[in-house]
Amino acid sequence: VSCSFAEALEMHHISVSARSRAYGPDDVDVANTYNNIALVYINQGQNEMALELFEKCLVIQIKALGENHPDVADTYNNIASVYAKQGKDEMALEQYGKSLAIDIKALGEDHPDVADTYNNIASVYAKQGK
Repeated sequence: VSCSFAEALEMHHISVSARSRAYGPDDVDVANTYNNIALVYINQGQNEMALELFEKCLVIQIKALGENHPDVADTYNNIASVYAKQGKDEMALEQYGKSLAIDIKALGEDHPDVADTYNNIASVYAKQGK
């Protein structure tokens, strides 16, 4: 089944509305849907819309899961990747740093998510010529 970005967004918006009604607006499933919508916006090059939705996702996740949950780290990582695409390297590094600290604490130094974040940080530094 093939669908356009517009159709994907429509389906995600229906999903977020239904989940908000069923579970309340501060439910993790609502946050996950915001994350999914943001990913569609990234694919369309609409980075500001993606950031707005990642921020909504983050607020819900912190409220529902706490500041040190790996899902929160993933969202910081997603925000950082948008900043990196926009050339906002210092903002990207700040968000990657938050993600890294959470994942090290929650998952340990040897977890693949920690390695991925180190790789993302290295990419920003490489782009800067450091």
